[in-house]
Amino acid sequence: MILRDPVHGLVEFESEEERVVELLMDTEEMQRLRRIRQLGVASYAFPGAEHSRFAHAIGAAYVMKRLIARIRQIHGELPYWQQLTSETARDTLAAAFLHDAGHGPLSHLFEDAIPGTAHHEDWTEKIILSDSTGVNKVLTQMDPGMPARVAALVRGEHPLAYVAKAVSGTFDVDRCDYLLRDAHETGVRYGLFDLDWLLRSLRFGKPGPGATGDAAPGLAIDGAKGLPAIEAFLLARLFMFQQVYLHKATRSAEWMIRTVLARASELIAEGMRLPLTPRAVELAAHGAAPPLREYLELDDGVLAVAMRGWEDGQDKPLADLCKRVRVRSLFKTLELFGEQALPEGRLLSLEKAREVARARGLDERVYVGLDVASDTPFGAEADPLMVVFAKGPQRPLSEVSFLLARLAGQVLTRVRLVFAAELRDDITAALGL
Repeated sequence: MILRDPVHGLVEFESEEERVVELLMDTEEMQRLRRIRQLGVASYAFPGAEHSRFAHAIGAAYVMKRLIARIRQIHGELPYWQQLTSETARDTLAAAFLHDAGHGPLSHLFEDAIPGTAHHEDWTEKIILSDSTGVNKVLTQMDPGMPARVAALVRGEHPLAYVAKAVSGTFDVDRCDYLLRDAHETGVRYGLFDLDWLLRSLRFGKPGPGATGDAAPGLAIDGAKGLPAIEAFLLARLFMFQQVYLHKATRSAEWMIRTVLARASELIAEGMRLPLTPRAVELAAHGAAPPLREYLELDDGVLAVAMRGWEDGQDKPLADLCKRVRVRSLFKTLELFGEQALPEGRLLSLEKAREVARARGLDERVYVGLDVASDTPFGAEADPLMVVFAKGPQRPLSEVSFLLARLAGQVLTRVRLVFAAELRDDITAALGL
């Protein structure tokens, strides 16, 4: 199978071990990802950001194919029992392609908004392990033990450390694809990095602390060649969070939809019937875990139709909020800095904003809120990505890189008040801004 991709060019899955991607691609569960946008509502800020999680899944699998090719160039230096077999290569391709199979609609909004809803990682595992899914049937027909192995890989677990970290780690195929893809589709150039050189710079490190004598090493970076490439990769992620993922319009839309789902859930739990509500949302609102088949009926279109139906419901604040989302009449945001951004300061600012809403006769829970978003671009991991040299011991990235030493453990945080546009002047005055 050969596909054209806007990020990677010609994408090929033609070998026998790569056939698993083609077979999985045609399953109902993976086709569903065509109807779920990779960046949720980021298109409200970046009109081109309409790409799907299906396209990202293909990209991640293709990056894994390239990573497998690189590993095979260098795995001859390992004992034969630590080398990459065809079975393991097939498993990793499947894991890379399936890693987002359980994602709900509108990125992470659904699982964040309705209390008790399982995270997408849990749904992914159910899709892989449930004998009712097409994904499970494809894997089981290849090897009855394959679903369990692939599910473990998606969790970042495998006896070969360099394989586990390729699926879930500081440098993994998921991040490699989504940074390049999101940058391309949004038109933001900050997410670009040199994937070709980065793959070429990969080496094997030494087994981590506590590893046995038979433990396989993890992947490492060539200190002579690869340091600028891995720095650019990690900085690209930082810049994409600054410019895209935490963009004020995107966060405003996300806050509004999260509030819509939370309010709808409360109303359903209280006994109100909301038109066109998906069964999975009704069950979750009543504290019951939706069956897998009901969850898989959810996608961006289904949720959009439900929200359009809620515009005709009895609850006026919910109806108003749904319409504002549909016509992109987004709430305004006010970023807080200094003492106002600290825990006590942000709560005080929120209360002042809510007083303004109450004075205007508006429901303070619907028309005013606090959005706190954060990310750690380069954390202090227990098993960090190492840098290897021709002479001397391997070292963590943070000890070798001037840039990453200062970035390690730092948290990027944006604290914003979110409120209806008609409240902006009053709230600004109440906060003395």
